[in-house]
Amino acid sequence: MSTDVLLITPPFTQLNTPYPATAYLKGFLNTKGIAAAQSDLGIDVILKLFSKEGLTQLFNRVEEHLTTNNQQLSTNSERILALKNEYLKTIDPVILFLQGKNPTLAHLICSEEFLPEASRFAQLEELDWAFGSMGTQDKAKHLATLYLEDISDLIVECADPHFGFSRYAERLGRSANSFDELYESLQQPYTFIDEILIDLLDELLFNTDPKLVGFSVPFPGNLYAAFRSAQYIKEHFPHMKTAMGGGFPNTELRSLSDPRVMEFFDYIMLDDGEAPIECIIEQVNGKRDISQLKRTFILKDGEVKYIDNSGCRDYKQSEVGTPDYTGLPLDKYISVIEVVNPMHRMWSDGRWNKLTMAHGCYWGKCTFCDISLDYIKVYEPVAAKLLVDRMEELIAQTGQNGFHFVDEAAPPALMREVALEILRRNLTVSWWTNIRFEKSFTADLCRLLKLSGCIAVSGGLEVASDRLLELIQKGVTVAQVARVTRNFTEAGIMVHAYLMYGFPTQTAQETIDSLEMVRQMFELGILQSGFWHQFAMTAHSPVGIEPDKFGVVKDSDIVGTFANNDIMFTDNTGANHDKFSFGLKKSLFNFMHGICFDYPLQDWFEFKIPRTKVPHDYIHNALLDEDNFSIKPTAKIVWTGTKPVVELFTKNKKGRSFPMATLAFHSKRDSFSVQVGEEQGQWLAALLGKISATEKPLTFAKVKEDYEAAGLEEFEPFWYSKPVNTLREYGLLVL
Repeated sequence: MSTDVLLITPPFTQLNTPYPATAYLKGFLNTKGIAAAQSDLGIDVILKLFSKEGLTQLFNRVEEHLTTNNQQLSTNSERILALKNEYLKTIDPVILFLQGKNPTLAHLICSEEFLPEASRFAQLEELDWAFGSMGTQDKAKHLATLYLEDISDLIVECADPHFGFSRYAERLGRSANSFDELYESLQQPYTFIDEILIDLLDELLFNTDPKLVGFSVPFPGNLYAAFRSAQYIKEHFPHMKTAMGGGFPNTELRSLSDPRVMEFFDYIMLDDGEAPIECIIEQVNGKRDISQLKRTFILKDGEVKYIDNSGCRDYKQSEVGTPDYTGLPLDKYISVIEVVNPMHRMWSDGRWNKLTMAHGCYWGKCTFCDISLDYIKVYEPVAAKLLVDRMEELIAQTGQNGFHFVDEAAPPALMREVALEILRRNLTVSWWTNIRFEKSFTADLCRLLKLSGCIAVSGGLEVASDRLLELIQKGVTVAQVARVTRNFTEAGIMVHAYLMYGFPTQTAQETIDSLEMVRQMFELGILQSGFWHQFAMTAHSPVGIEPDKFGVVKDSDIVGTFANNDIMFTDNTGANHDKFSFGLKKSLFNFMHGICFDYPLQDWFEFKIPRTKVPHDYIHNALLDEDNFSIKPTAKIVWTGTKPVVELFTKNKKGRSFPMATLAFHSKRDSFSVQVGEEQGQWLAALLGKISATEKPLTFAKVKEDYEAAGLEEFEPFWYSKPVNTLREYGLLVL
């Protein structure tokens, strides 16, 4: 079978779900009638390696290597080799279990007498308490993950030092200002993993016979394998053209000038890939001159040239089609549980269809972020109806109804419209995304998102210090973040916070105060998950572009010939933040599991830290201090409950009769009723039908107008009465 283009994700990204870039591009190429195939070589390599056949080859290779080189093994690798037969016996059933095809194996795994155990299992005792709330399946997944990590330790020590499950030779791609080290590594003989990769690649190329092979390289950990693969294509399939795009070139290779890179790739694309790859395919097919490419590096007269045909427009989000996962082995991905962090678990456990609500970021101001690049700067939302159309197409195509919206920050208004559209169509989906902790996320909006299937959100709290949040231009305060995380938590949506330390001019005092804020938020139960990362200055962020504005100095102004993104810098005003890393992460690990809130902060650090200046009840008081909330006339009123059963009766009091109505409701978990005057009851029953989640919502102003047109008494006293407040608790939402 011959195809125009073969799209490849090189090893390694995720084990549980395909990285979506090739599916996005294939979906777009479908709209243009361009024949495209795709492959995730990462999962293919893992499945070939972690099989009885693959491990047999591995053990043979290790034993040959030991005989030839007289190498002294570590005690851990000796143990794994000694248990070789146990690994060969168990590997195929374990992989089937992690693919969801052998669930009953969980009982055997949890007996802790089935899997051979090496050094990774040493951490199990200290994690035992963490599995109290985990079922058999989850515990078995974690044990099986440790088992695979034991094998990976053997691979790193004895077969391929570059190996890692979600990254391969990542160090060679990280801030590689010079191409020298990566180029030198590509001149070495194939490693054990390389051999598996190349065997699979050769078979793939033979079966698809593409004119163009495009590699999506999202992360540094995909870079080496992309170059290794392209090198093989150039040597053995010289008639095929090669291209690279994705997150790594978009951020790192914008000033590429080393011509040796083009020995491997004919084209390197930047930013959104749809228009550039269409232009390249046309050029390969002889329908476009090379001078008319879009956002693409080529080699011309021995020099790297950047071509950007301004006459060729980019495609709108409504024009790019639905992602197409055809050709990817969706039933063969494996779910692992590496750590007990709830949000990191979602990354590695389960299959998620990936979609984007909006291209770019609607905020686009954070000073640590690459806001000068198109993937952040160019903001374009997708219409809610089109987005839910694409969700339905993907459910039909993949058989999976879980969605991860991979936005920089999903816009609250669009999230609301998507949620209403999901409810209108009566779809069953589960979804999660990244957000900003906007005050727009009211309690009612969070409840609506939950009803539509939202299970988790992640957002940047960054540094829990109002001075630094202002310097970052985050557009939020700590108190506001606390109220929003409370709203999500009370709606039953898990909240993960990205936390940052080491921002320019950050003092030790601010770091400790930030930790105290985080401690209080976990203690009050309004955060369920978090992760500390150290600030890194990037070339395309406001801090990287104008470091003097932020009180830091670049260590060098030299622009490399290969990758340029991470910038080393000196901050003469802030603290030495490297030393805070362990204490911040250790304390967070305990807070996430609901323990050690009473420990003095000093106990987490082996050096003297300042006492926190944050009052012990700061977050508690912030939650009491509600934003003044008056309902806007344009607010949408939605009823998400069931249709009421109306029963009329007469109430007698002090010799007077009052015609009344009882509205009885059944919710999924219980029943309740409200009593109002007969006329109000009949109006209310009719209104709830008009504003049900399957209908178009009415504005607050329209509801008031409707009430008054019915000739009823004053609207405000009725709206804020006990019966309506009861309905507010059970699904009458103001959005």
